Amino acid sequence: MRPPRPAPVPLLPALFLLLVLAFAPSASATGPKIHSVTLGPARTVSYIPPQAIPAQTIPQTQASPSAGTLRIRPLNVDGLRREWTMGEVHDVTDRTFVIRRALRINDSLPSEPVHWTWQPGPWLMVDRLTGHITALHLPDFDPFLSDVRWFRDDAAYCGISTTGKKGVVAVVTQLGARRPIVAKLLAPWPQPSPAHPVSQPDCAPVIWQRSPMRATLQLSGGQPVTYDVVGTVSLIEENDNSEP
Repeated sequence: MRPPRPAPVPLLPALFLLLVLAFAPSASATGPKIHSVTLGPARTVSYIPPQAIPAQTIPQTQASPSAGTLRIRPLNVDGLRREWTMGEVHDVTDRTFVIRRALRINDSLPSEPVHWTWQPGPWLMVDRLTGHITALHLPDFDPFLSDVRWFRDDAAYCGISTTGKKGVVAVVTQLGARRPIVAKLLAPWPQPSPAHPVSQPDCAPVIWQRSPMRATLQLSGGQPVTYDVVGTVSLIEENDNSEP
């Protein structure tokens, strides 16, 4: 009597099952990874404006610039520090915000030992969902003159133009736009002379108006100038699949 032989297993269904298991998406790939974006505790650091002049080199009739301080906070993504920041957060959307960067710069001459100093930096745009950080290149932005005031996804400030009509300019720009909405000369940059050394200009804080949408800028000693802002569609790209 012959022993029973095992029944043959069809190869095609078994091969199909292996292929399905190999290419099936895993549980971790079913959606975008959610990141943790937080701001750490603030601390105070010393700050000396780069245009500050030693007291012994300026006339007695002028005030001597003094060192100040900056309050900085770490920007953490998934518990790791990615940037140092300063100032307040402006929420652009329910998941995107902007905040200003703080820079630690080597302020030593080639013949001097290394000396680090803190300085105000550019603005950053942060996506809370993906943890993606984007450095914003605001038109004619000057880190020591421009006091940026935000409304929705628009920024208004005084800047410094180094091309064309050089001087202090009023700027209104929108996130994601290639060109500013407003870029108008407020005053030419003063020419230095022994009797009147060049000083840093000053601008009053921008005043925003909702309806009609307007921004009012004023240079120190000048008249306020108001600009109508046309167009309120956000150009921010919030991509769920981007990674930090």
